Amino acid sequence: MKEKYVVLVVDDLPQNVKLLEAYLIPQGYEIVRAANGEEALAKLTKSQIDLILLDVMMPDIDGFEVTRRVRQNDKYRLLPIILVTALGETKDRVKGIEAGCDDFISKPVDKTELLARVKSLLMVKDYNDLMSNYQKELESEVDKRTEELKQASDKLKTASLDTIYRLSIASDYKDGDTGAHIKRMSRYCAAIARRMGLDEKTISDILYAAPMHDLGKIGIPDKILSKPGKLDPIERDIMKLHTVIGAKILSDSDAELLKLGGIIALSHHEKWDGSGYPNGLKGKAIPIAGRIAAIADVFDALTSTRPYKEPFSLEKSLVIIRRWRESYFDPDVADAFINITEEILTIRAQYTQNNSQAFDIPELKVLLQQYTGEKLHEELLEIGHSPVLSHRGTHFF
Repeated sequence: MKEKYVVLVVDDLPQNVKLLEAYLIPQGYEIVRAANGEEALAKLTKSQIDLILLDVMMPDIDGFEVTRRVRQNDKYRLLPIILVTALGETKDRVKGIEAGCDDFISKPVDKTELLARVKSLLMVKDYNDLMSNYQKELESEVDKRTEELKQASDKLKTASLDTIYRLSIASDYKDGDTGAHIKRMSRYCAAIARRMGLDEKTISDILYAAPMHDLGKIGIPDKILSKPGKLDPIERDIMKLHTVIGAKILSDSDAELLKLGGIIALSHHEKWDGSGYPNGLKGKAIPIAGRIAAIADVFDALTSTRPYKEPFSLEKSLVIIRRWRESYFDPDVADAFINITEEILTIRAQYTQNNSQAFDIPELKVLLQQYTGEKLHEELLEIGHSPVLSHRGTHFF
């Protein structure tokens, strides 16, 4: 309850205003005067008004119109309005109610009735203000808690991704990598997924699940993973089992992300034309996450040092991606990758342990222009007969 309520008295006749003041001021009310509707609306915005005593019969804008205009502003939706009128017919009172008034006082004004109606409506206003303030406080507290939960969730997500990276490194350590590969590869996947227009939840899930794509390598003998020379047919078959091992480790989980990790582990070596492994899936029978992971994994393998190969140049790697657009890779995924090459290179530079090996992004357009037309054809021939590519068979694809 306020210590002093402010009442806006609106009447074009000064004697009527003075009469109402004589009744209200001794009771502790503060009075704000207005001689017409326009002045009333202006003073309403400049003062903290608790109640309006409003004459109906005024020139220019009558009390009904003033009431309607007040109610059009949500801020004053619950502000008490009492129409002070000599009009006694039912239709006039209905008109006032339809305009939005809360009560009526007939002229000549009776002091006892006036004070009783004013006090009653101010009690209602106090209750409405209390509820409104409570609602605002509640909304503020909810917003605060929501932000705290969001921050906690973001921290948990960051910690979860870091945990996934660190656990995935366990398998990649055996393959001679120290974790940069899985960070690059997972972010490549997220960037490709976003370019393809996948929803944010799917993009986030792929970002978190992709690092586990080679988890199955933990079950592959070190002598095969680290062999610098070409794998024999039996060794290649054993190497291919890392997809099945990874899927088995992850897919039995009830956690959605781990299940997706299992799907990616099993399908990231499948190929668009059906020549991949372990199940020889073809086209869209390959899960979209696997199709995205495939191109991200291949690009990073091409441009990275491995026990069995030196890194390919950017231009050769891009030529290979283009060459296998409709054989190894989903054409839509390949197109998305090509369209965000600069972003891919930014990710690679950020997560390359030896940044001196990172590609210079401003040179990208020159490189792309160099490898078109006849030169592209020559480069394809060179890569197609490259001893480095045939060196291990196609195990890293």
